[in-house]
Amino acid sequence: MARRKKLYEGKAKILYEGPEPGTLVQYFKDDATAFNAEKKATIEGKGVLNNRLSEFFMTGLANIGVPNHFIKRLNMREQLIRQVEIIPLEVIVRNFAAGSMAKRLGLEEGTPLPRPIVEFSYKDDALGDPLVPEEYIIAFGWATQQDLDDIVALALRVNDFMSGVMFGVGIKLIDFKIEIGRVWDNDYMRLIVADEISPDSCRLWDVETGQKLDKDVFRRDLGNLTDAYTEVARRLGVLPSNVTHAPTKPTLIN
Repeated sequence: MARRKKLYEGKAKILYEGPEPGTLVQYFKDDATAFNAEKKATIEGKGVLNNRLSEFFMTGLANIGVPNHFIKRLNMREQLIRQVEIIPLEVIVRNFAAGSMAKRLGLEEGTPLPRPIVEFSYKDDALGDPLVPEEYIIAFGWATQQDLDDIVALALRVNDFMSGVMFGVGIKLIDFKIEIGRVWDNDYMRLIVADEISPDSCRLWDVETGQKLDKDVFRRDLGNLTDAYTEVARRLGVLPSNVTHAPTKPTLIN
């Protein structure tokens, strides 16, 4: 079998050339990073869980008409996705104050926001992904005003879906970030959700206890990251209900 061509390697994923034009294979790594990769570790089983969880969320979004790049899961660590032109922005949706927003505004973490707030950061690791206003985005040509209107609408639909799904299993969606890509159908351009949706890209707190079930467990040394992600997967039905701990490679439902 010919060796696959690697196109890109990031902090948590690798992209390979897909089997057909316009497709890619996305491989989920076990690497965990925080503070712009200043803190690093390998968490066994993390990539397996994120692959399955991202499949769960992307499939759910497609079922309610939110377009995204997911085609199908190939195996425990890989999924087939549609190739897109990524807009160089991270789209952040916040429902409660936490992380950098809490620090910037002097708010207590967990403070409910008056409404979901959408922020944008410029995707550049060397710069620390700085927050940017819409005026910058339009001026530098990263997206048009119409693009931004459509991106906000997409992000809020994702938020409605994710908030409802998570609350239904006793988890509060504090905030999350997504990426948006451009695809062309003949001469018609569409914006779709890309990258991944997983506990790596969300803040998730238990509704009753406030226990963190996301990458803050790693950032703040709050316990075992695989345990936290496994709990999210178990509640969502991705793992069998009798699984309480996944010390190595989690057993997933096909």
